[in-house]
Amino acid sequence: MQLITDKENTKLRKAELVEIVKLDPTIKLDIRYATNNNFLRRKIYKTSKVFLQKPVAEALVKVNNKIKNDGYSLLIYDGYRPWSVTKIFWEEIASEKRKFVADPKKGSMHNRGCAVDLTLYDLNTGTPIDMPCDYDTFSEEAYPNYNGGMDLQRKNRDYLIKVMKEEGFTVHPNEWWHYDYKDCKLYLILDLTFEELLVKVN
Repeated sequence: MQLITDKENTKLRKAELVEIVKLDPTIKLDIRYATNNNFLRRKIYKTSKVFLQKPVAEALVKVNNKIKNDGYSLLIYDGYRPWSVTKIFWEEIASEKRKFVADPKKGSMHNRGCAVDLTLYDLNTGTPIDMPCDYDTFSEEAYPNYNGGMDLQRKNRDYLIKVMKEEGFTVHPNEWWHYDYKDCKLYLILDLTFEELLVKVN
């Protein structure tokens, strides 16, 4: 395991990454970075799994249980992300789009296993609900305060922001789908591959 931190901090919590679907198999996954359907147009991950710090995963299960009463469930695009992948994103994205990706010098909350990219799907149809834009659309439509588009799209986005906030998540200022969990900075930045991680959690 490779740890990358700005400095040593004895108050940091020990990593306890868990696979989200093992806590709640009704949560769906659409891991775009394990396919060619992403902004880099190539496969970045070798596995279509989502790992998160245990408190983060448990909070998501609470969200998922709550929204089922409204006919929805969670669809996750990404969770823990190795630091080396964040570096790839930063180096390959156009400079004017860098506000949508993390600077590897600082690391990402994804690298700590404390950030999640997600949306909602309709329990009746099994399809994602309509939002102002698709995942990883790097434009103003992605902003959580974007006022364009259709009323229903903004209503769906605002509903997601609300239910996530109730369980300790904060929406990213540039991405309606990206949520950071409280206490994120209490965890180390990791560069553990998914293959290494699978060995540790199984």
